[in-house]
Amino acid sequence: MSIVTHLIGMKELTTDQIERLLDRAEYWAERPGVQTDVLKGRFIANLFFEASTRTRFSFEVAQKRLGAHVLNFIPETSSTVKGETIYDTIRTLEAMGVEAAVIRTKKDGLLTELASEVSLHLINAGDGTNEHPTQCLLDLLTMRQQFGRIEGLTVAIIGDLRHSRVLGSHLHALPKLGANLLLAGPASMMPPAQIVPDGVKKVDIDEAVQTADVVMMLRVQLERHTDALFVSKEEYHRAHGLTLERAKMMKPGAVIMHPAPVNRGVEIHSDLVECEKSLIQKQVTNGVAARMAVLETVLKGSDKTWESSLATANA
Repeated sequence: MSIVTHLIGMKELTTDQIERLLDRAEYWAERPGVQTDVLKGRFIANLFFEASTRTRFSFEVAQKRLGAHVLNFIPETSSTVKGETIYDTIRTLEAMGVEAAVIRTKKDGLLTELASEVSLHLINAGDGTNEHPTQCLLDLLTMRQQFGRIEGLTVAIIGDLRHSRVLGSHLHALPKLGANLLLAGPASMMPPAQIVPDGVKKVDIDEAVQTADVVMMLRVQLERHTDALFVSKEEYHRAHGLTLERAKMMKPGAVIMHPAPVNRGVEIHSDLVECEKSLIQKQVTNGVAARMAVLETVLKGSDKTWESSLATANA
C-alpha cells in the first residue's frame, strides 16, 4: 500500500488504499468506545469554515479516542476576520507543532492547492461541492457491514446531485470498488455530464428505488442555490422524494441511507428516517470509526505501525 500523507479526495486513492482504510475502519467499528494512545502527543487542528454537526464532532471523538491533542479553530475569533489567508493560518499552526489539519471549506479544491505548499497532513472534511471523502468512507463501511461486500451492489443516489460533495466522492469510489451506480433527481440538479464516469446511469426516481440495493437520498442544499428550484417542499417530496409509497417499491433487503442532515418531508418522509430499512443512524455511528482509520493512516502510516500500536489499546 502506497503511503497516504493527506486525504484530499477519493479520486486520488487507489482501490487498495480504499479497501485498507475500510478494513481499518471495520477494526475500530468492532471496538466501540475503545481508548488508545496511538496518537498520544500528536496535535490535530479542526478548521471548519462551514457549519457542521456530525462531521465536526465525530472527528473530535475520533481524535480523542486515539489519544491526540485536539485544537478546535473558530473562524469568528481568529485572525481570518482580519484578512489572514487560510494558507497563513495553516503555516502558523505548523510553526506551533500542529501535525494535521481537518478542514471544511466552501472553496472547491482548496486542499489540493494547500497540499503542495504546507508540510502538515491535510484531511478534507468537505470542500465546496467537490468531495467529502470521510463521509464516503463511512457510507462504504456501512454498505459493507450490511451486505458483506460492495462489489456487485446497485447503489442509487437521489436528489440534489449537482451540489453534493458526497456524490463527488462516490462517483470515484463506488466504480473503483465494483458497484453499479445509478443517479436520479430533477434535471436542474443533475451533475455536469463531464464529471460522471462511464458506466454510471441516469434514471428516473421510480426505477432507481425499484432496482437499488442501497437507496441513498441527498438533501436539497438550498444554501448553494441562487434561484428557487420548486414551488414548495411538498411538491418536491411528491416528485423527487422517497415517499411512503415509493419506499414500498424497494426490493426485499434493500436499505435506505442519507449522509444527513435530513430535511424530513422533503427528500425523505419523516417516518422512513428511523424505519427498519434505514441505516442512517448506523452511518453516524460509523463516522467515528471511519475517521479514526483516516487519522491513524495519515499520521501513523503502515500496517506494521498499526500492529505495534495495538498493545496500547484498551480492547
